[in-house]
Amino acid sequence: MRFQRRTVMQVAEMICGNFPHESTFFPYRSSSLLTEFFADVGTNYAHDGSTRQYWVADTLEKILDEPQAGAGKVPPTFVRVIQRLMDPTDATNEDLQRPGALAMLNASLAREGFEAYYAQDKQCYLRHIATNTTTAPEHNPHRPFSAAELERREQLRAYLDKASEDDLIEEILLPLFRQLGFHRVTAAGHKDKALEYGKDVWMKFQLPTQHVLYFGLQAKKGKLDASGTSRAGNTNVVEIYNQALMMLGHDIFDPEIGKHVLVDHAFIVAGGEITKQAKNWLGVNLDATQRRSIIFMDRKDILDLFIVTNLPLPAAALPPPTDSDEPPF
Repeated sequence: MRFQRRTVMQVAEMICGNFPHESTFFPYRSSSLLTEFFADVGTNYAHDGSTRQYWVADTLEKILDEPQAGAGKVPPTFVRVIQRLMDPTDATNEDLQRPGALAMLNASLAREGFEAYYAQDKQCYLRHIATNTTTAPEHNPHRPFSAAELERREQLRAYLDKASEDDLIEEILLPLFRQLGFHRVTAAGHKDKALEYGKDVWMKFQLPTQHVLYFGLQAKKGKLDASGTSRAGNTNVVEIYNQALMMLGHDIFDPEIGKHVLVDHAFIVAGGEITKQAKNWLGVNLDATQRRSIIFMDRKDILDLFIVTNLPLPAAALPPPTDSDEPPF
């Protein structure tokens, strides 16, 4: 990822705090504080005594040259730099929401097609304006959640209880996989079952080596079990087995390259639980090659990934507005 030099220089000036004290929105950082700043974002860069702004700009360019997660994203280290720069506790001559600092930063980032914004967790993130893709510094679904994140997770869980299978695909899975860096995320739809061949969604993922892997996805609203007779709201694994075979055996047409390609991996996604018995049954009945191609995602995986990627909740998952939320007449 390459930014124009003047953009990098402007961000470097904000990090250095090279502004008159009475009009600045950024604290002044000396040589030792700059070294501390870059240590806070998990790097080993130490100021060498040269001109501070030029040294910071050169360091930022090295960070921007690091691998990024995909198109429309910057390296995670650069996001940590922005989050450290926009830490609310560093607010200077303004309140903790830092509107002046945010406006100044966005005036520079807009030149590169990015926008900085504060999310509900009070952290600053970068959004690619053209694709509406957000780069988060860490997509670790196993990290502890904040109280606000736990509240959003519970709202999403309640939404999944009443969502249809189409809602699960359109409102949850498509935005989630796009945010995770998958490309050409395409829903097959349910109007023409004959053309799905076991896939509700197909997509592709580009490796850092520029090779491309293709994925099919089969989604089920409820619990996936391996009982002889499925209860209401549950899906029997035998149905998934047949659809997985169809998914792996039928090609898809990629219009970007004008060729038919086979699916490399198949996601089996359930809006409820996928029982161990169901996973074991599939493992026994699929041959070794097919078994390695299956990836399972159940409700817990969906909830955790949706929250850590900081995606907005579907409108139907949000609580109804109270009288205080309504605009005055």
